[in-house]
Parts: sequence; structure tokens; C-alpha cells
Amino acid sequence: MAIVSLRPTGPAAYAVDVDDGARTVRLSVTVPPGFAASVGWPDDAAAALVEASIAFLLAREPAPAILPRFTLAQITGYFPEYPDEMRRHRP
Repeated sequence: MAIVSLRPTGPAAYAVDVDDGARTVRLSVTVPPGFAASVGWPDDAAAALVEASIAFLLAREPAPAILPRFTLAQITGYFPEYPDEMRRHRP
């Protein structure tokens, strides 16, 4: 199981490290304005939404296959079920 850690790098932007035991992958993730609300999450839960989104991605692909820089809105282009999954896992 991968260990995910994140730290804010700006407004709604995060550096995310995913350590799978063999390597650490660093990602840069941005939450677009209004995106959290569009999937039923409060705006003040952006960090938790990023964590849930990374878990969603890791359930579908290995960490090195995840784009190194992306916005959460881009995930839907690869996984159309993503918004519905995030709605089901909202806080």
C-alpha cells in the first residue's frame, strides 16, 4: 500500500509524494476553482479531496503512470466515473 503525503504549494495547489516502498513519485496537483463543490465537497476540504483523488487513481494505475502535473478536473477525461466516486466519498 502506498503512503501519500501532501503539502500546500499555493492556493489550491499541492505537492504530493506517493511512496510505494520501491520509489517515491512526486506529483503537482491543482484544485480548480469551484471543482470541489461540483463533486459535492466543501471548498475548505481541498486537501482531503486531493488525497481521495490520489487514492482513486492508485486503485486504477501505478503511481509512475499518474501524470506528474494535473488538475483534478483532468481526471474525468481519463476516468469518467471519477466525479461520481468523489460524490460517494465526500466528507
